[in-house]
This record gives sequence, structure tokens and C-alpha cells, in this order.
Amino acid sequence: MILRLIGKRAVMGVITLFTAALLTFLLVHLQKGSPGVIVGGVGATKAEIWKVDEEVGWHKPLWEQFWNWLTQILSGNLGTSYIDGRNLSEEIFTRVSVTAYLALGAVILLAIVGVLTGVIAAVRGGWVDRILNTASAFMFAVPAYWLAVFLVLVFAVFNPWLPATGYLELADDPVGWAQSLILPVVALAIPGAAGLARATRAAMFDAYSQEHMRTLRAMGTPRWKIIYIHSLRFASVQIVSMIGLNFVLLFGGTVTIEMLFVLPGLGSGATTAIGQHDIPQIQATVMITTLVVVATNLITELASIFLDPKVRVR
Repeated sequence: MILRLIGKRAVMGVITLFTAALLTFLLVHLQKGSPGVIVGGVGATKAEIWKVDEEVGWHKPLWEQFWNWLTQILSGNLGTSYIDGRNLSEEIFTRVSVTAYLALGAVILLAIVGVLTGVIAAVRGGWVDRILNTASAFMFAVPAYWLAVFLVLVFAVFNPWLPATGYLELADDPVGWAQSLILPVVALAIPGAAGLARATRAAMFDAYSQEHMRTLRAMGTPRWKIIYIHSLRFASVQIVSMIGLNFVLLFGGTVTIEMLFVLPGLGSGATTAIGQHDIPQIQATVMITTLVVVATNLITELASIFLDPKVRVR
């Protein structure tokens, strides 16, 4: 049963990737202009434009262009830039790693802070619950970009403890790499942690009111065991789903943070590619982002199957 469910999700993932590839290809070809116009610029002659278009196969039938591009992507070759001929496979891998570090760091931080805050609010109740719930509601409404500016002012301008902008490779300087990511990770994590805290609080209340929890209380099971083992286990399915959703949103929504902190991530690269009409880079970015979303959804589904026995027998 579990293997069948995993198989269904994998097939849906493949269909999603194929649909994204087809839509991306069609949208690129529906726009005005061609690679020759992009490369040649305003002063290019018709002969120069035609020559560039012929070199990239722009005049071939659409189905043939799509098949050639799809097989190229499947082989791991993301192509070359129309603007300067750079290898996109190397560049996209570097940019993906930066965005992945940001998203992973932010999702780990928001998971720790959000779950702890939500559980404490649900367990303690009273004035602690009201304070934490109000604070999480406020932080959830704060835009990550505004929070990032505030963090830069406090920790980079007024108190120069951390760099305001820039990025260092992990292999070159591990300490500098960590320092360059602290502020953007915190800026991304805090609004997500606030939302997760509210969701965790609601899930814990729902779990604690279940019939089998009342049975455990009647049997004399220690309160800490009911809360931190049984209730948290019951609520973990919703919590894990929220964490997976947050990772997808973070991975695809780091553009403003990357631009603010001057980080060479996937979002800033996509923004530049769109401005330059660099078609291969746009297509590669869309496919990589879709692949990450599909993989994250599959991992979240597997985690839900492991945590919730009811899912295994559906």
C-alpha cells in the first residue's frame, strides 16, 4: 500500500515536471522576438539575426525544438547563455546551492522556533499563551524585506558584527560563509516561524482534545507523556506539512532577500535573466525550481506516511 502511494506521487511528480517544461517552452516561444534579436540588439541586421537563430535551431519545428531541449535537460546539460555564452549548468548549480543554504537554514530555524513557541503556548496557556500568540501574529505580518532592513541597521550598520551584503563560499571561508548567511536566514525564518507557531498551537489544542487523549488521562498517564509524546505525535503531521510548505515558499521566494544582501542565488539570477531575456537561463531556473518543489512534496508525503498510521492504510 505504501509503495503504491509512493508510486502515485512519483508519477504525479513526473507529470508536473513535464507540464512545467512544456508550458515554459511554449511561453518562451510565444513572446516577441527571437534569440537573434536578443543577442544582436537594436542595431542587428536581418542577416545577423537569422544567423543566430539558425545556430540555435530557432527555425526548426516546435516539436523538434522541444524534444531536443527536453533531452538536453534530462542529460544534465542546462545549455548556454544567449547573452555571453557561459555554461549554465555550472552557474545554476552555484546559484541553487546559495538558495538552498538560505532555504534550509531558514526552515531549520523556523521549525525549531515555531514548534517550541507553539507547544509552549498550547501547554502553558494563560498569559503566556496570550503573549506568544500576540507576538507571533505581529511577526507573521512583518514583511521579510522590512525585517531584513531592520536587521542590517542593527547588526551591520549601528553594530558592525555581521556583514551587510556579500557572500563567501563555504570551501573558501567557513566562518565568513556562516556570517554572510546569518542575517538573511533570520529575516526569512522569523515570519515563517510565527506562522508555524500559530499552526502548532492550534494542532496541539486539537490533538489534546481527541478522544484517545481523554482515555489516556483517565488511565492515569502522566501529563508530560500525553503532551510531549502522544499529542505532539498526533499534531506532527500538520506540523511537518507546514514545514514542507514553508521550505517550498522560501526556496521560491528569496528574490528580495537575495537582492538586498547581494547574494548570488537562484532568485537574483532569475531576475537578471528575465531582464536580459536570457531564454535558456529562464527555462533552466523554472525546471530546477519545479524539481525542488516536487521533491519536497514527495519527502513531506513520506514523512506524513511515517508519522500517521492512518495514511498507510488508505
